[in-house]
Amino acid sequence: MKTSWDSIRLWTWRTFQLSVVVAIVSGVAFWNFAAISVIEHKISFGEIVSEVMGTGTLEARVKSTISPKIAGRIHEILVDQGSTVVSGQPLFTLDDAELKQQVEIAQATTAMWKASLARLQADQDQAKAVLDGAQKEFKRIQQLLRSNSISEDEAEKSAERLHIAEAGLARANAALLEGQRQITTSDKTLAFNEARLADTRVSAPFDGLIIKRYREPGDIGVPGSPILMLASTNEIWVSAWVDETEMSRIHPDQRSRILFRSEPQECYQGTVSRLGREADRETREFVVDVRVDSLPKNWAVGQRAEVYIEVERKSNVLLVPTKFIFYRDKQPGVFCKDNDRAIWRPITLGIRGLEATEVSEGLQLSESVYMPANGKNILLENHRVRVVP
Repeated sequence: MKTSWDSIRLWTWRTFQLSVVVAIVSGVAFWNFAAISVIEHKISFGEIVSEVMGTGTLEARVKSTISPKIAGRIHEILVDQGSTVVSGQPLFTLDDAELKQQVEIAQATTAMWKASLARLQADQDQAKAVLDGAQKEFKRIQQLLRSNSISEDEAEKSAERLHIAEAGLARANAALLEGQRQITTSDKTLAFNEARLADTRVSAPFDGLIIKRYREPGDIGVPGSPILMLASTNEIWVSAWVDETEMSRIHPDQRSRILFRSEPQECYQGTVSRLGREADRETREFVVDVRVDSLPKNWAVGQRAEVYIEVERKSNVLLVPTKFIFYRDKQPGVFCKDNDRAIWRPITLGIRGLEATEVSEGLQLSESVYMPANGKNILLENHRVRVVP
């Protein structure tokens, strides 16, 4: 009888032990499966930068379409796309054979008139000498006429010779003046033809980069028809479209980050150069030109880029990662832990950065905030949470 009672007690004890183990295992299992896995972040001080983003294209502030001043067949193009040129460097030439002939003709005409001018000058000197002799003779005849030493007929002939000499000098003066005018005309004609000949050789108006070539040798170039496109590399900027709501926060000389789509992993520095003064009436955006401090090794005018303009910076402020912020009725807040349960707490935000946001009220240094490990849409309120590494 005693043995049976001992067996019962032993069986009961073992059953109790088993129940306790099962309860513990069940509790642990319930805890592990009922609790929501969360990521923990401790609030700390740091620096935050608020940026305004815009999307645009790389542009040169100064661009020039290079075309000839006169019409002509293109003889030679001395540069190509991607060529770096300096001011005054020859870019292309036109066929100049006909213009060279016109210059030679104008030179010959000018030389002819200059040679004839010497003869006309000699004719004028001769006419002056004849007039001087006629005047002296006329004076002498007049004296003789007053003393009745000469007849009236002789006096009239002397006066006639004086008039003829005066007319000869006037004719020589007119011829000389006409010769001088012809020289002036021929000089201007020569200068005009020389300028047209010089126009067959087109040079770079400023230092820059040839970004496009439109024509080939043998094509006909006419004024206004592009042969080359030249861009100055002194100031390259991104013309970015920014939402007009950010207009009051942007001003010249603000530092900026530039990300080219050709090199999304590389960040280039820039500075706001100028602001557009007309907003697009459909997109409600305006243009901000951001000067690029340095360019990628390979770049092209017109390529796309994102611009991040620094509008505010603060140091030694409480920061919370933006992904840890949850909104309720437009009120921002974070999830904290109270007795292993998640509790939503409202907070007041300051400036917003790319990945973090300033917390001006609602959190203290070293407090922890939580977010679901498996997605932000999981509800945490009043649920048990379990921090995962």
